[in-house]
Amino acid sequence: MDEMSVADRLIGTAIVVVVAAVLYLLATRFGRRVVGRVKERGPETADRVRTLWVVARRLVMVAVVVTAGLALLQVWGIGLAPFLAVGTAVAAAIGFGAQDLVKDVIGGFFILVEDQFRVGDVVSIAGATGVVEDIQLRVTVLRDQEGSVHFVPNGHITVSTNYTNLFAQPVIDVGVAYDTDVDRALQVMKDELEVLAADPEWSDRIKGEVEVFGVQELGDSAVTIRMRMTTVADERWTVRREALRRVKKRFESEGITIPFPQLTIHQRS
Repeated sequence: MDEMSVADRLIGTAIVVVVAAVLYLLATRFGRRVVGRVKERGPETADRVRTLWVVARRLVMVAVVVTAGLALLQVWGIGLAPFLAVGTAVAAAIGFGAQDLVKDVIGGFFILVEDQFRVGDVVSIAGATGVVEDIQLRVTVLRDQEGSVHFVPNGHITVSTNYTNLFAQPVIDVGVAYDTDVDRALQVMKDELEVLAADPEWSDRIKGEVEVFGVQELGDSAVTIRMRMTTVADERWTVRREALRRVKKRFESEGITIPFPQLTIHQRS
């Protein structure tokens, strides 16, 4: 290998690296521009495209690196036949032990295509519940309310529950004492929830009217009355907590008792 050929190959290497970097930067910039334009069509479409782009960017990087690696081998005059032979043998060996990997990749592909959930959604999958921080072709990354991170293989996701898709309908259950006028308690609770829905601080989080279901259960120490509200998807928990707080205070002011579990002992004479 003479000095001139080495110089040529170094120049060729530099060209390959620069071209690969430019291609990756152009693809990344194009993807970001597409995501930016899609935002105008609404947050739902934007979230889906952003999630797809996260995975597509990784695929673009892999494609660029592999292509650049093959080009560098050609520049340095290294034949591809040995690598292809080794790659075939390795692929066959991996194929026997990578069934779970293939299952995970296929599962991740269908999660993205079917738009089951997106980055930022609150979901429950494979026994873990949290905010989706990342969706990869092999795993989905969740962070729960305590800050713990869960890595769930996509192939293990048989049922997924999305808590933040389009809208939510939190159920408000409150127990009242057996000697309470149930109709009055229902009316007081409905009035308070309607006040909450009309509050300017909360009205943009609540949709539609309060639904009165009535008596839900005759428990050991309380009569459970149930109502339901329709809210913005990711505000269900905040609205429900505020609704329970307000109903408790209103019941206290109205003299309606919310009982606690208690045991009555009857002494036989």
